[in-house]
Amino acid sequence: MKVFTARDLTQSHILDLKNKGLTIGLVPTMGALHQGHLALVKQAKENNDIVVVSIFVNPTQFNNSADLEKYPRTLEDDLEKLKSVNCDLVFTPNTSEMYCNDEKAELFNFEGLDKEMEGKFRDNHFNGVGTIVKKLFNITSPNKAYFGEKDFQQLQIIKKLVEITKQPVSIIGCPIYREDDGLAMSSRNMRLSKEHRQSAPFIYKTLLQVKELSKKSSPSEIENFVIDKFNNHHNLVLEYFSVANENDLKTANSFHNLHKQRGFIAVFADEIRLIDNIAL
Repeated sequence: MKVFTARDLTQSHILDLKNKGLTIGLVPTMGALHQGHLALVKQAKENNDIVVVSIFVNPTQFNNSADLEKYPRTLEDDLEKLKSVNCDLVFTPNTSEMYCNDEKAELFNFEGLDKEMEGKFRDNHFNGVGTIVKKLFNITSPNKAYFGEKDFQQLQIIKKLVEITKQPVSIIGCPIYREDDGLAMSSRNMRLSKEHRQSAPFIYKTLLQVKELSKKSSPSEIENFVIDKFNNHHNLVLEYFSVANENDLKTANSFHNLHKQRGFIAVFADEIRLIDNIAL
């Protein structure tokens, strides 16, 4: 497994591989890797000749500087995990390598996808995501790139980014990887206190109830149900819950066969923000 920190060396090495006719699969990450990330790598290994994993904590997608500072950084452990799943190349740049000391996000027209749900609470977040993913695509020239469905809104926005920038890469969404108790795997989970970690599976349990309720109740009735559930929970604070269409992420007023819909949720466990979603 090769590890590069310089973008020009990474770019030239991957170009050599592509000139040999090899296909490239990219898994962009911010490190603090867990089994969900490794599942993406395994999927990429099945579909491509070479798998590249990027590890970079991207400053332009954080709205909260304290959250950026506290984001877990576990590079040595991450590299060992990637070796265990036969990753071929890891790109681990520093901030100046990616932004040349100008940490500003490019502005994109995501046609409203960035204004729903997460976008209502994290201003400019998706411009930051789009900026770094565009840079990574330009450096690694992947044939396919892999993203988890836990960040389903991000997945849809990355697909829109590719459409906007006309980059020749296929975006592959992979199922949410969960702990045995249902909690969606996230790098932020390692920051949970013991008490909040014990409470956090309540999020997925509620989403399972939402899935059942969607067979007989309206989206507004389900939203009220979720609000009541969290109002009565002493450890978790609901930021939002929304039933939305998968294609445009707009709030759904009813259930019908014209659109696939999901329940989306964001919850605070003390200061740790957790998101999840479920297909309905």
